[in-house]
Amino acid sequence: MDLSSVSLDEFEGPMDPFLADLAKAADLCLKPYRHALRFSGDPPTTIGDCSDCVVLIEARDGDGVRFPDRDLELEIYRSGDDLNLMLSLVSDEQAPLLWHGSHPVWMQAASGERCDRPAEGAPLEALCRRIRALLVDVGGSER
Repeated sequence: MDLSSVSLDEFEGPMDPFLADLAKAADLCLKPYRHALRFSGDPPTTIGDCSDCVVLIEARDGDGVRFPDRDLELEIYRSGDDLNLMLSLVSDEQAPLLWHGSHPVWMQAASGERCDRPAEGAPLEALCRRIRALLVDVGGSER
């Protein structure tokens, strides 16, 4: 499977609208960077199949220069009927993790204990809210 980065101009499969919307959400919430993304592992065939899906979000500046220290890993998974997101910084295994279910919870990476939101955490929370909105409609059902 080719795991090369996917830009908005290269979408060709059933997950295209999801990937495009996710890239747009990252671009909006995490300015001034532009974002490309790729699945880690086999991509789901539909959003409904996304019970354990990992997306790598890669950051670039306006000129296309990569900023790997800004790359994120997004895990989308279900626990029962609930949709959960886990967002982490790829370049720093000790950076706090953001779990987002019905509300955001920041956790220490090493222990899983709750912690305060880091200074740069608000845009990441905004990104998770947008992603959840893409995945769950107003009535609470899946996309």
